[in-house]
Amino acid sequence: MDITFIVIIFTIGFMGSFISGMLGIGGAIINYPMLLYLPGMLGAGHFTAHEVSGITAIQVLFATIGGVLAYRKGGFLNKTLIIYMGISILTGSFIGGFFSTHMQENGINIIYGVLALIAVIVMFVPKKEIDDMSFEKVHFNKWIASILAFMIGVGAGIVGAGGAFLLVPIMLVVLKIPTRITIASSLAITLISSIGSVSGKLVTGHIPILPACIMVVASLVASPIGVHIGKRVNTKVLQSIMVILILATAVKTWMLFL
Repeated sequence: MDITFIVIIFTIGFMGSFISGMLGIGGAIINYPMLLYLPGMLGAGHFTAHEVSGITAIQVLFATIGGVLAYRKGGFLNKTLIIYMGISILTGSFIGGFFSTHMQENGINIIYGVLALIAVIVMFVPKKEIDDMSFEKVHFNKWIASILAFMIGVGAGIVGAGGAFLLVPIMLVVLKIPTRITIASSLAITLISSIGSVSGKLVTGHIPILPACIMVVASLVASPIGVHIGKRVNTKVLQSIMVILILATAVKTWMLFL
């Protein structure tokens, strides 16, 4: 493993983890396509879709750990939301992570593209103004939250993601959770989800150790920085950035099949 390869992996991990902390997502929506194509384009090596999903699962785990620690004193972590959606998404992500070993690489890429496309559609659904809602007034349907979290978890476990790039739009649009509470709580939920994803990937042996370790370092450095920036950015700007990222990733993924 040469220095160029290390720099490329660290840079990808840093970018994904910074976005993770700022937007409350795990970073997989950035890291998955970049890990899959960028090293090969730069002549620094190549990862299979199974290896990328394993490395991404590790990155998401540590990026969300850094993000949750940075948010723990902000008062934005909704414990009820985290418990209900966290348990459901953990169950789904473990199932998805374990059974991903039986899927072809194109199948994994297609599922990733479908999840990204769904996230884009959800983000364009008109939203009520909820960001002025106080913490005490936040209410949601626990059954709907749990079922949706389980479904997201299965798909996220397959691609090695924490599922937050779909979880955040669902929380904003369907469950009507204010943006900053969504960002903070989704990091905690995604942390729980990534435990299931990593467990499934470890069982199947799809995690290259050295690249994963580089991702861990990048995640722990970049995620708290992203949280610091995200707390100071207008919520409308954060939502717009998320739409652009998800849309770009969905387009890029589906162009591969054309």
